[in-house]
Amino acid sequence: MKLITIFTNRRWRLRIFAVATSLIATLLLTQVVTPSQTLTRDKYLWPFAPTSIWNMPIGSGARYKPAYIQKAYWAGADTIHLYKLKASDPLRSVYAPGSWEVRCSGTRKTTISVLPVPDSLIVPDTVDTSTPNNSSAFLMPDGRTIQQLNPLARCQKSGPVYGYAHSKPVDIYGDGITGSHGGSGLSAIGGTIRKGELIGSQPIRHALKVLLDSKKYYYYSQSIPGYRWPADRADQVAPTDYKGRNPALVMGSLLAIPSWVTEASLNLQTPAAKKLFYALQNYGAYVVDNAGWDCHYIAVEKGVNEEFKQIYGYSMVGKDGRFYEDFMRLFQALYIVDNNSPISIGGGGVRRVALAPPIGN
Repeated sequence: MKLITIFTNRRWRLRIFAVATSLIATLLLTQVVTPSQTLTRDKYLWPFAPTSIWNMPIGSGARYKPAYIQKAYWAGADTIHLYKLKASDPLRSVYAPGSWEVRCSGTRKTTISVLPVPDSLIVPDTVDTSTPNNSSAFLMPDGRTIQQLNPLARCQKSGPVYGYAHSKPVDIYGDGITGSHGGSGLSAIGGTIRKGELIGSQPIRHALKVLLDSKKYYYYSQSIPGYRWPADRADQVAPTDYKGRNPALVMGSLLAIPSWVTEASLNLQTPAAKKLFYALQNYGAYVVDNAGWDCHYIAVEKGVNEEFKQIYGYSMVGKDGRFYEDFMRLFQALYIVDNNSPISIGGGGVRRVALAPPIGN
């Protein structure tokens, strides 16, 4: 049969239409779901409710106020320790640190009496003048409860765990606000850059956490005692150490890159900085602790800097290099979302990006 006859014959036209329709339906039904089309998320890797402060995007109603953050001497990574615990792991006692400088010497019990931890979990004590914050979060064997300590230390296999306990357990399905960042009372796991997020192809889809030098930036007065919602505290030394002049820049401040700033305008050169740019513009970053010196820190899961260096060939911490310059441009571009509040997280209005998908486990 000639081709022209097929297309002019009504019966053949109907057959061709039916076959084509079937093929299209098959393609639609069997289409592979890409990561950007993820229907659910893993609670441990991407925790808390879609409306949590850590997952809520910046809104069109955000009122931006200059933060006046300047270039710092050092770009730093504040290491956060995150663990999924198993019921089969041995129970170990938890003690408050002996001191900030010598942690594995405490004998006073905390509100968390024991934790099931593997013998392989070792977090060294301080070395010389290095006293990391070591905020930590433990997803308990029930798959729901999060316990948090700060500063975490465990100096010997099968030995006790040390750290000041966050007073209340947190539900991984809840708002996830509170936790073991000692300077602000904010979550250890929420807002932390996870392994794979700075080197993968997918965007970072949550708020971040930053630490600045309190003597340069954080404000304190009798009427503004060094913190704002969602933080529930400032450092104990806030009355003497917070010497910033901007009343809006305190523990709990939400910082973000405004909508009128572009990646091109900042002349960003490195792939990781470009990923951070969109996270900071779409979600922002909460101020959670004190850097303690002329350094801008961003909070990352333990292991992030190591994989960063392996993939890119340079460290994310230091005082020079292309990433350092990009990192400083990002901080200098940050503004304060001054109307961030419980009723207008991220400033309210139309969100810059879609809300997080539901948790699937």
